[in-house]
Amino acid sequence: MRLLGVDFGSKRIGLATVDMSARLPEPRGVLEASGTLAKDAIAIKDFAQKEGIGKIVVGLPLDANGETKMSRICRMFGQRLAELGLTVHFVDESLTSEFAESTMRDTGLGAAAIRKRVDAEAACRILERFLEEHGEKA
Repeated sequence: MRLLGVDFGSKRIGLATVDMSARLPEPRGVLEASGTLAKDAIAIKDFAQKEGIGKIVVGLPLDANGETKMSRICRMFGQRLAELGLTVHFVDESLTSEFAESTMRDTGLGAAAIRKRVDAEAACRILERFLEEHGEKA
């Protein structure tokens, strides 16, 4: 089975996939957000169908108090995906973008290259966190 990690944002949507046999997430690029959850959900569904994805993991930006405005939007986005027949899971995405940026900076990438890749790399971290939390049950 393959999973799709989604780092949902109002401007960009980072994507990453993982094959459960290898368990090594791979960044798959970024989609420009359309501005509507319904259109973005259809774009993700199309991507998932082309890639043979079994489950979608959407990152939730939580803070010290729990849910945020953006995490509620991410939940609504997940609901749109579920309405399209996709299996959706959520995982805390706290600090995934910061970790991805730091890792890319450490490898010598410049600011422009980091901006282009950070959302997809954050989606990789979302998948890693999901796999850590769910182990073989994923």
